[in-house]
Amino acid sequence: MTAAYTCFALNLFAQTSDFRMPAEPNKTSTAITDSKRDNSTPTRVPTRIIESHSQNGNQTLDKRSVQIRNSDGHFEPYQEIEKETLQVDATTVRTSIRTFGRDVNGRIALVQVTEEARHSLPGGDSYVVRSTSNPDVNGRLQPVQREVAETKVVGKNTRETNTTVMLPSPNGGLAPAFTTHEVRKEGANHTVESEQTTLLSDINGNWQVSEIRKDVTRQEMNHRIREERVSRLDAEGKLGEVSRVVSEESESAVGDKRNLVETYSVDVPGATRDGSLHLVERATTAQRTSTSDERVTEETVEQTNPGDPGAGLRVSILVNDTSIPRPSEEQSTLTIRARDSNGNLGVVDVDTTKSDEVVTIQLQPTPSPTSR
Repeated sequence: MTAAYTCFALNLFAQTSDFRMPAEPNKTSTAITDSKRDNSTPTRVPTRIIESHSQNGNQTLDKRSVQIRNSDGHFEPYQEIEKETLQVDATTVRTSIRTFGRDVNGRIALVQVTEEARHSLPGGDSYVVRSTSNPDVNGRLQPVQREVAETKVVGKNTRETNTTVMLPSPNGGLAPAFTTHEVRKEGANHTVESEQTTLLSDINGNWQVSEIRKDVTRQEMNHRIREERVSRLDAEGKLGEVSRVVSEESESAVGDKRNLVETYSVDVPGATRDGSLHLVERATTAQRTSTSDERVTEETVEQTNPGDPGAGLRVSILVNDTSIPRPSEEQSTLTIRARDSNGNLGVVDVDTTKSDEVVTIQLQPTPSPTSR
């Protein structure tokens, strides 16, 4: 992003907007997640993540603080992320994301700022400008990436999005590094098709096709099927399919959900390419809710064994997430089991999260007859 735009974006939230969302309640919520170290992973550092969300009219603020446990058993700040969103008016939304870390002296320091301006245009078009800046050795913000995306309605149920990403140039400043062109069509029976083409800039400044992604989603009652195909250039400059992901989502009459995702790739761990796609991963997720409103999500991930790629898939990761709603709060426990170097499945992570949400509605006093 240019320096002028960066300065404008940084001063955004110091300005006062005349736009106000009508009768919006103020909301605040906090979630604390503790990650415990397991005996099988003694080198893993216990962490604590504190997330908060607050909404005040047309402005929202989300904070995420990551803390790590030091040698004396106390948690100390490691990283903080603040996301501020402002609805400027009915057609403009501005978002600022600030990431803070710790310097060698343990003091808080700004490490990255991302600014986004999203504009809704008449007829369903939109225009988005997103910039990322990092501080230099003197602490001054310098742009390191700028992204511009323009979406237009080009036909019935058809949208076209052109995105240009600019990165630092050897000659100074930012220069276009790659562009994407996406066409998205909505058809009958909730069918959505999209094709995204990525072009890279060569040494002569010419655009060359690097990747093509095709995505098709079909919806039938409570069953949805999505298929994504990715093609890239090979060493000979020919475009060939390198991966395919097929996912199926279904929901029962009582609200239980099931999701199956299969990933095919030309790259198989432990084997050389033969030019064909092979199944390298299968992830199955099941979600159910008990009569006591306890929500249980179980995920099984099967992957290729690099030591024996021809033996098919084997279970490599097991995830169990249990959420228990309580008055004014919710508690969930996430347990992850993974296969170690000896082939055994053991607990590698246990995350406990407690979250609450408070909603307050500010009532505007009725003006007295003398104040009119």
